Amino acid sequence: MNTYLVVILVILIGNYILDLIIELLNVKSIKEKLPEEFEGFYDCAKYKKSQEYLKDNTYFKLIQAASITAVVLFLILSGGFNFIDKIARGFNFGIIPTGLIFSGILFFFFQIIEMPFSIYRTFVIEEKYGFNRTKPKTFILDILKGWLLSIIIGGLLLSLILWFFIKSGSLAWVFCWLGVSIFEFFIIFIAPIVIMPLFNKFTPLEEGELKQAIQTYAKSQNFKLKGLFKMDGSKRSSKSNAFFTGFGKYRRIVLFDTLIKNHSVDELVSVLAHEMGHYKKKHILRMMTISVFTNGLMFFILSLFINNPGMFAAFRMDNLSIYASLLLFSFLYTPISVILSLAGNILSRYHEYQADKYAVVTYKRPEAFILALKKLSVDNLSNLTPHPAKVFISYSHPPVLDRIKALRNSP
Repeated sequence: MNTYLVVILVILIGNYILDLIIELLNVKSIKEKLPEEFEGFYDCAKYKKSQEYLKDNTYFKLIQAASITAVVLFLILSGGFNFIDKIARGFNFGIIPTGLIFSGILFFFFQIIEMPFSIYRTFVIEEKYGFNRTKPKTFILDILKGWLLSIIIGGLLLSLILWFFIKSGSLAWVFCWLGVSIFEFFIIFIAPIVIMPLFNKFTPLEEGELKQAIQTYAKSQNFKLKGLFKMDGSKRSSKSNAFFTGFGKYRRIVLFDTLIKNHSVDELVSVLAHEMGHYKKKHILRMMTISVFTNGLMFFILSLFINNPGMFAAFRMDNLSIYASLLLFSFLYTPISVILSLAGNILSRYHEYQADKYAVVTYKRPEAFILALKKLSVDNLSNLTPHPAKVFISYSHPPVLDRIKALRNSP
C-alpha cells in the first residue's frame, strides 16, 4: 500500500479521534454545582442552560466533523480529487486558470456540504438558546459576500503562489513566503475600512460619559485613539464582545452594541483597557511576526513535496500539478499545524493574562473588570469548568475562573 496514503489516513482519522476524545472529556467535566465565584450571577435554571448549550454544540460539532471527514476520505479513496482535476483540465487553460478552477470547484463543493450545518447551528441551536438574531436575508447575504471575498482574495493569493512556483524554481518558496506575508499585512490594513464594513455597520461612538471616560483613560496611557466605534453585533447575535483591529491611521477599537447595552462605564473602560494592553504589550506585533515565520516554515516544507509522485498516487491523481500539490500537501502538514496551533494557544493565553493585569493596574478598578468578565461569561453561556485537555488543545483565552483567580492574586 502507498505509504503516503497510510500516513494521510492515519492523520485524518487520528485527528478526528483525538478531537472526539477531547470534546467528550470536556462534556464530562461539567460540574453540577455552580462555582462559588458565580453565585448570584447564575440561577440554577440558567446554569443548567449553559451546560445544555455546551452539550448541544459539542455533539453537533462532532457530527459535523465526522461528516466532513467521511466526505474527505471518500474523495481520497474513490479518486474524487482526480475527477475534479479532470474537469478543471477539460477547459484547456493554462496552469494558473486551471488551478483556480480546480480550487474553486473544491471550495464550492465543501461550502455546499457545510451549509446545512451552518443553517442548523444558526437557526436551531443559537435560536434555541436565545442568541440568534440573524434574519434569513442577512444569512444569505453573508454567505454571498463571503464567497465573493474568497474568490477575490483567495484567487489572487493562489495565483500569486502558483506564479512564483512556475517562475522562480528552487527559490519559489522564498518568494511565496515574502509575497504572502506582504499580502496578509495589506489585508490587515484594509480590513477595517474595506472588508469588515461589508458585514457590519460601524458608527463612531457617540458623545457622552462612556466616550469621555475612554478618552480620559487613553490619554493617561499616551494612547492615541484613531477610531472608537460601535458595531451592530445585535444584527446577528445577542452575544457580546470587543476587539482591536488595524494599524496606524486605520487602527480601531470596536465595541459591540450588545456589550455597551449590558455593561457599566467602568466595566466597558476595563474591557477596553484589556484590549489596549494587547497593543501596549506588543502582543499583536509578536503574533504577526510568529505568523510570518510559520508561513516561511510551511512554504519551505511545501517546496519539498511539490509534484511528488508518491503523494499524487495516494490520491489516485493521473497528472502532477503545482496547484494540486498545494491541496495534497495540506493533509501532510496537519500534524505540524496542530503543534504550531498548540504553541500559539499557549502564548495567546499568556498574553491574555498580561492584558488582564495591564487593565487592572492602569485603570485601577479590578472589581469592575472581574464583574465584566463574569457578565460576559453569563451572557454568552460560556463553559465555566472546561476540561484541562480542552483548554490546552484549543483555548486561546484562559478559562474565566482562572483569569479571575489570577486577577485576585495579582499584586
